[in-house]
Amino acid sequence: MTEWFSNGAVTQLSASDRGLQYGDGLFETVAIRKGEPRLWDFHIDRLTSGCRLLGINMPATEDLYKGIQHAVRQSGVPSSYCIVKIIVTAGAGRRGYGRQLVDTPAVTIAAFPSAPSPIESYRDGIEIALCATRLASNSPLAGCKTLNRLEQVLARSEFVDSAVFEGLTMDADDRIICGTMSNVFVVSGGAIATPSLHSSGVKGVMRRYIIETLKEQGIETGIRTVKLDEMDNMDEVFVCNSQIGIMPVRRCMDKNWSVGEVTRTVMAALAGRGIGECRL
Repeated sequence: MTEWFSNGAVTQLSASDRGLQYGDGLFETVAIRKGEPRLWDFHIDRLTSGCRLLGINMPATEDLYKGIQHAVRQSGVPSSYCIVKIIVTAGAGRRGYGRQLVDTPAVTIAAFPSAPSPIESYRDGIEIALCATRLASNSPLAGCKTLNRLEQVLARSEFVDSAVFEGLTMDADDRIICGTMSNVFVVSGGAIATPSLHSSGVKGVMRRYIIETLKEQGIETGIRTVKLDEMDNMDEVFVCNSQIGIMPVRRCMDKNWSVGEVTRTVMAALAGRGIGECRL
């Protein structure tokens, strides 16, 4: 059984914790590679923004770092390649939605085993599918990784017994937003774009890393509305998250794509910057 730690001790979540009661909190899923948290600064930036938005004082970065190292050691999972999940909630409190600023949030951390995905997924691409579940738009929490993931639960559950690797979500206006656990990039005429997440979705740390990596190489990524009917004109599609790096998409329903040169260029750029999963 996975053990969750708080301040270095095994913890049991209180039934009155606001994270359990209302989803009043945030989380980060961090890839541990060679004993170190990958894209750590990016995770901290996103968690800091989320805490500010929810009115929760950000835990000390040093304490979080020590906490993940402790969780990995105590779990016994290989520190060379594993996953750590950090949950920050508003803590236990009285009933009712309203609350004031939380000075001392509840922090729980756990480590989980992990293994690289098959090389074929990176070389040949994966299959994804369109989800019937739509994401709500114009949320004040857009881009933030809160504990409220029920839309993603419903969307991913549509394919739980299939070979589909990922589900692609849209909003009510047929705008492509993201995958259930990933962000999406599209290539058309050599130009790279990723959906705007100003009204829904989660701003993934790997998405940000890709955008910044490409910018350093003089390649701009368009952040814009991507409509479903554009799929007919897409030359390449790939998805990304903090654990997998980048995976090319070869098929979505009746649409098929090759693993193109632009996608391979992006993968090579990430591989050169330490994202080992992208190294073919």
